[in-house]
Amino acid sequence: MASMRTADHSKSDQELAISIKKATNSDEISPKRKHVRACIVYTQPILADEVQTFKALITVHKVLQEGHSSALKEAMANRGWIDSLNRGMAGEGVRGYGPLIREYVYYLLAKLSFHQQHSGFNGTFEYQEYISLRAINDPNEGYETITDLMVLQDKIEQFQKLIFSHFRNVGNNECRIAALVPLVHESYGIYKFITSMLRAMHSKFWKNELDRQNREYEEQQRVLEERQQAALLAQQQAQQQAQRDFEEQQRRLLEQQQREQEALLAQQAQWQTQGRLAELERENLNARAQYERDQLMLQQYDQRVKSLENELMQIQGSLGQQMNSKDDQIRALQEQVNTWRSKYEALAKLYSQLRHEHLDLLQKFKSVQLKAASAQEAIEKREKLEREIKTKNLELADMIRERDRALHDKDRASGSSKDELEKLKRELRMAQDRADNLERSKGNELSTMLSKYNREMSELEEALRLKSRALEDAQAKVRDGSSDLEQLLREKEEELEVYRAGMDQTLIELNELKQSQGETDHALDGQIDALILANLDKINDIIDSVLQAGVTRVDDALYELDSSMQAGNQNASPSYVLSQVEKASGSAMEFATAFNNFIADGPNSTHSDLIKAINVFAGAIADVCSNAKGVTRLATDDKKNDALMQGARQSAQSTVQFFRGLQSFRLEGMDPLQKTDVVINSNNDVQMMLQKLSKLIEGLAPGFGKLANNKGDLGDLVDAELSKAADAIAAAAARLAKLKSKPRDGFTTYEVKVHDSILEAATAITTAIAELIRAATMTQQEIVQAGRGSSSRTAFYKKNNRWTEGLISAAKAVASSTNTLIETADGVLSNRNSPEQLIVASNDVAASTAQLVAASRVKAGFMSKSQDRLETASKAVGAACRSLVRQVQAMIRERSQEDDQVDYSALGAHEFKVREMEQQVEILQLENALTAARRRLGEMRKISYQDE
Repeated sequence: MASMRTADHSKSDQELAISIKKATNSDEISPKRKHVRACIVYTQPILADEVQTFKALITVHKVLQEGHSSALKEAMANRGWIDSLNRGMAGEGVRGYGPLIREYVYYLLAKLSFHQQHSGFNGTFEYQEYISLRAINDPNEGYETITDLMVLQDKIEQFQKLIFSHFRNVGNNECRIAALVPLVHESYGIYKFITSMLRAMHSKFWKNELDRQNREYEEQQRVLEERQQAALLAQQQAQQQAQRDFEEQQRRLLEQQQREQEALLAQQAQWQTQGRLAELERENLNARAQYERDQLMLQQYDQRVKSLENELMQIQGSLGQQMNSKDDQIRALQEQVNTWRSKYEALAKLYSQLRHEHLDLLQKFKSVQLKAASAQEAIEKREKLEREIKTKNLELADMIRERDRALHDKDRASGSSKDELEKLKRELRMAQDRADNLERSKGNELSTMLSKYNREMSELEEALRLKSRALEDAQAKVRDGSSDLEQLLREKEEELEVYRAGMDQTLIELNELKQSQGETDHALDGQIDALILANLDKINDIIDSVLQAGVTRVDDALYELDSSMQAGNQNASPSYVLSQVEKASGSAMEFATAFNNFIADGPNSTHSDLIKAINVFAGAIADVCSNAKGVTRLATDDKKNDALMQGARQSAQSTVQFFRGLQSFRLEGMDPLQKTDVVINSNNDVQMMLQKLSKLIEGLAPGFGKLANNKGDLGDLVDAELSKAADAIAAAAARLAKLKSKPRDGFTTYEVKVHDSILEAATAITTAIAELIRAATMTQQEIVQAGRGSSSRTAFYKKNNRWTEGLISAAKAVASSTNTLIETADGVLSNRNSPEQLIVASNDVAASTAQLVAASRVKAGFMSKSQDRLETASKAVGAACRSLVRQVQAMIRERSQEDDQVDYSALGAHEFKVREMEQQVEILQLENALTAARRRLGEMRKISYQDE
């Protein structure tokens, strides 16, 4: 049964080791759940029992000895936990482990304190010997190291004494003996290091100052030998105790079997006695055979212990010889290293001097290059003067052609009358004189200029020759200097190759130094990795801040959506809102693509595109909320109104969840594939919410979406609508011109002045609208050219059919509102319409132009000049409309002032009260009529959007 328990325990340890290895392998995937669960199963509360606590301390001690170097650093940070293991134990304990646990904790804390002060030692106190030799250069440091190690050796000896004093004659001492194994291992490591250290210090420094250390070392060596003998004696006693326990167990087993046999003999019949006696004899023979096998095994164990002792003595002897030879080799290698170091420092100084001389020559070469550049500039100036001379020659040729033309005119006119001939002769002479004077002046000017240019050319050529000569001299000097430097450099390189050959031989013998250098490189790589991770953390913090800013912007839009103080964009139409939804959907896709690229590229990614995509996406969702709330005025009932508000709210909330789900602390611990899945799933949620909102808005305009099924060329259709709008504006301008030329015989001077101001304001509006249509046409062409890529115009319009329908609707609205404005202005001039109708028509023009600009703004590029021109034209239309409204309102105020010429002070009290009540009643009637008119206007607009 004991062998089966041992086999099960070994199998459990193997399974645990395999689970830990698979859960912590180097593959960049998450640890599997079954491996983590297997590790969790083996966790046990170590403070539940004093034996478990003591075994946990043994396990921690062995991990600190044989584990990775990081185990010591982590143990130093968790010394409080180790100290807490002795607090739950009071007195001796049930099984007598209380003092052992407290002493073990005290020793482990002392061990960790030593490693914190001397970080070069590993868990078993093995130390590179060349570092120990380096440490004795400072006697204080060597003395302190030896003293600390001896103090720790004394603590090990005290703990071993305590363990031996707690051995029990009855029971199992295996757990207590197991604690001696790591202690003996560490004691041997300390003994080996102190031996090497004292030998090195005796060979290099003083001897009298080390008498104390020598005495302590000899005392500790004596104690260690005694402990070793005591350990061997304890092992023999344990074996003898085990043998006695086994014999006692066999005896008790035989006695029990005999008692059972006697009881069975008393109960059974006489005929079973012989069979039972035979069975007892077989059992006795088996017991004796087992006893003989146990004795043979004990003899084998004794022989094995003696052979191990002999091997240990041989190893110690050979180890001492190897240490002596290694000490001699180290001293020889140290001398060679010092020699090569001095040679290398001399060579480095020579190389530094050559490098400074090379840099000075480079500076001289740069100055020569600058001089050559100035010479090239002079050549270019000469070529410019030659071009100017050619230009002057061409001008002179033109003058000669003019003179020839004048002579030709003289010859052609010679056949006319004499008076005409004389007149022409006089004019010819005058022309000839002017030509001669001009030719002489130009010739003088040309000769002066030529002489001046020739002089400058000669000076420049002379300067060019001087610069070229200086450049050649400098280049020759540089070549001479470079050849000398190259010769010297080759000599130094040959000498360096000789030095390197000797250095290679030395480096082969100093292989241990290379290993330490490898550890330094590993530490440097770790620092670089830490720096990269810190930089990546900063970028993640920036992205988190921008994502939080996007969340804040969308939250503000949600607040305005739910606020009763905000009415949204009251000029928004279903087509415009659908184009905004389409823009938000596209920006969501761009944001998802940018974030996936950021995940894939890691530290090498460009986060500027991602920040831009976040801002665009958040702004698009905020615009969708504002315009969706404004378009709710077109809903036929409260149910549709609530559905629209809920759709916009869900779109904004899904966007907020999208932003928050991509913050770095939420994605921490995920691999890139899982992060990409989070981005894709969140993007799908946002797209679904936007599609739901789009369907609700399409319900406000049933005729919307017909262009998506149009088989014709949508580009021609858009151009046709813009052309129709331009034609409508031209027709309106022509009609205004006719109105200006209309007779005004029946009007007074004041009325004619008012009519002229109205016509001028209307003309300004039509001019501004015509410029707006031209700018919109250019912007439209630029948007299609930038957005279609390699596809056709028709494909671009069909792909963005909602935006196309919004654009066509805005163009139709501009043409219709302009015609309405001109007809209303004509009616006002003819007294068929009221001034208020003209104000309404002007406001309608301003709203339609704003709709056209907004439709173009959805797809316009960043810093587009055409879009800026369109915005400027829209501002001009708005200014002209406001000017017309101000003039009409002034006319209305003047009329109302003329009609209200009533002296209320002359009225009696009763009549004044009656008039006041009549005014209040009129105000109430007008307010009710205004409310009813607004309700009817809303119903009419709903019908108009559905018809469109």
